[in-house]
This record gives sequence, C-alpha cells and structure tokens, in this order.
Amino acid sequence: MPRFPLPLAATLLAALLAACASAGPRAADPDSPETPAETPVDVPPAPEQAEPDGLPADLTPSDYRQPGAEPPAGVPPEAEPPRPVAPAVQATPAWADPQQGRALLARLLPRKMPDRAGWSDDIFNAFKALKIPYTAEYFCAAAATIEQESTWQADPVVPGLGKMVWGQIEQKAHAKGLPLTLVQAALLVSSRDGRSYKARIDALRTEREMNALFEEMADEAKRLGLPLSMANPIRTGGPMQVSIAFAAGHAKAWPYPYPIKDGIRHEVFTRRGGVYFGIANLLHYRVNYGEMRYRFADYNAGRFSSRNAAFQAAVARVSKRKIGLDGDLLRYEAGVPSSAPSDTLAAVRAIAGRLGLGAAAIERDLALEKDGGFDQTALYRRVFELADQAAGKPLPRAVLPQIRLKSPKITRKLTTAWFAERVEGRYRTCLGRQ
Repeated sequence: MPRFPLPLAATLLAALLAACASAGPRAADPDSPETPAETPVDVPPAPEQAEPDGLPADLTPSDYRQPGAEPPAGVPPEAEPPRPVAPAVQATPAWADPQQGRALLARLLPRKMPDRAGWSDDIFNAFKALKIPYTAEYFCAAAATIEQESTWQADPVVPGLGKMVWGQIEQKAHAKGLPLTLVQAALLVSSRDGRSYKARIDALRTEREMNALFEEMADEAKRLGLPLSMANPIRTGGPMQVSIAFAAGHAKAWPYPYPIKDGIRHEVFTRRGGVYFGIANLLHYRVNYGEMRYRFADYNAGRFSSRNAAFQAAVARVSKRKIGLDGDLLRYEAGVPSSAPSDTLAAVRAIAGRLGLGAAAIERDLALEKDGGFDQTALYRRVFELADQAAGKPLPRAVLPQIRLKSPKITRKLTTAWFAERVEGRYRTCLGRQ
C-alpha cells in the first residue's frame, strides 16, 4: 500500500471515522431514528441453569401466569396476588413451555419474510437464554422492533450510504481547508481487497461494511505508524441496531449463549447476536410500565426514559417551571454527570424545602436515574406525592419522551414519540396474528 503524507493521512482517517460515526444507518426507512446513546446494563442475576423460568417486565406476574403455576424467577413474593390451590400434578405453564412457545412464535411472525425459520430460531433462542416468558406480548414487541429497524434484513441496507459518508467527509475536509478532490485522490490507494478506499466508500451499503472498512484502515494506520489513537466509532449494528457498548456490558453481566469467535462487536453484526442483544436491550430489565409502547420509547431514548420523563412532568407541575421531557434528569459530559445543573435538578432544588430533602440526598437519588431502583427513592415518592395532590389525581408514571431525532438521513421532524408509536402499530399488527 503506498504511503501518503502523514498529516494528510491523519486528516483523512479522522474525517472518515467521524463520517462513519455520524451516518450510522437505519435500513428500511431513510427517516428512521438514531439508536439511543449507551445506557447502563440492568439485568437480573445470571441463571444457575439454562431452563427458561421467566423474567418479570412491564406485565405483572398475573398477566402471564397460569392458575397454580409458580411465579417467574425474580418476582418478589409481595408482588404475587393470592394464589389458587394448585393440583397435585400440573402442566408447565404456556409462558414457560418451549414447545408451546415455539408454536406461538410461529403463529406471530409474518407469513412472507426471508428465512422465516432462521429468524424464528434466533428469536426463540434469545428468549430462552434470557429467560423471558414466551408470551405473545413479548414476542410481538421483539418482532415489531426488528421490523422497524431493519424490515427483517440481517445486514440492513441503507440507500445512499456512500453519499452520506462522502457528505460528512466533505464537511470535515472543508473545515480542515482541504478540497474534496484532494481527499478523493489520496483515497485512491488500494485496500486489502484490491479496490481503492474511495471505491469502497462509494459502494458502502451496510453498517457491517463500514465497520470492516474502519477496522482495515485502523490496522493500516497502525502498520504505517500514524499517530492516531481512535476508538471504533461504529456504535450500533445488526438487525435491531443495538448499541455495541450495551452488548459488551450485557455479555459481562449475563452469559452470552453462542461461541464468540472475533469478539462481541462482530457478534452484534450477525443475525443471531444482533437479535439476542436487541431483545436484551428491549425486554431484559424490570420496569413498571402498563403499556409496551413505553419500552419502545426506552429502546430509542435509553432505558427508563419514559419513567424519567413522567418524573420530569411531575417536577414541572410542583415547581411551576418549564422542563423538557427528555428523560435525562442530569446533564452529562462524556457519559458522566456534569457539574452544570440540569433544568430538572434546578427545579428540584427550588422545591427542596417542600420535599424535606437536603442537597446531598437530592443529588444521590437523581444519580440513580439510569437504574431500576430510582422509583423507590424518597425523592421520587415525595415529588409524586406533591404532584398528585396538585393535580387532584394520580399522574402517569410513564410519559413518552419528547426528543427530536437528528441524523444526516432524517429529512423531516421525527421524535422518540414518533418512533414508539410507529413500533406500537407494528406490535398491534403482530398481536392480531394470534
């Protein structure tokens, strides 16, 4: 591979990487939203055995129990309704029986889809490994999200992806005072597959191809001794556009069921891995939502965002301040809380006297906003006590976050609420196939 001038090489690599990071694709819909930022992994303890015994989520245990059946693992006894007397011998409940689960999933998937049997196997294996109940609601939630993100494409194609990347490269080159023609000429050098880097950018179709191109260019930069230290900016992948950082964190907290050949990053770009980690992100955490659409919103905006947006609405009512319902209770810089107070924190501080909480207690509780236990804190309970009193009725504990989605691909005004409602429509269609 010819060696081109070091400063120019560094500039071009930086431009390409930035372009790849900002032009992450959505396959089926050019106006579909960006994947949410990384959220903390919140999963139950790892299982001692692989048999599926259920995972409580937004449905209550009684919603998916059969009379006399044992509750799913992890459901606290106090959450269980009075149990009818069980017969001496009882069949495995439908939500935990693999044979009935496979039959149910087969009825719910679209009749006309590529490799229906393969998709069914990957979805079911994910449910089994994650110990999620085999219910129509959960199966359809997974299927609707896959359909929205990729229309059942294992390696989603993004129309015009090469042009998007060149557009980002041109912006970066212009900022560096480099003409695009010079950038394109420098990228005419041959890559490992015989094509020039320019030709490979022109031909980009999927996120997997972008990831492979980045890894090759990073290897070449290292071989040539370029003074670059860049993390791979390709942050999402697979048919559910799941965060690679989430996948890596989840694999540390819960056993990944497949052999890992080239690392978790590469597993995300496979159908089985993308489906597994996508379903984990969507369903493998406990939250008290009454409707599935709030999980869809969380999938787009980050876990617990719908719960947190409802908390923001309650704080706004009590404090009489305007607060954006984005589901982020604190400001963040590089993934950690910022010293600058958010609008939510400022509003909570303004009503601290009415809450009976000190500054340290408020900040301690708000720091749990990405955790399942936030709604058990004194801050959460006291804010809603005051808000319910002011409203004269119980306020919603989940609200669709109001977040504007931005991307080089998006040409109209789209929001997280739009995403949730779009997936909800697919979810209802799936339920109709029972």
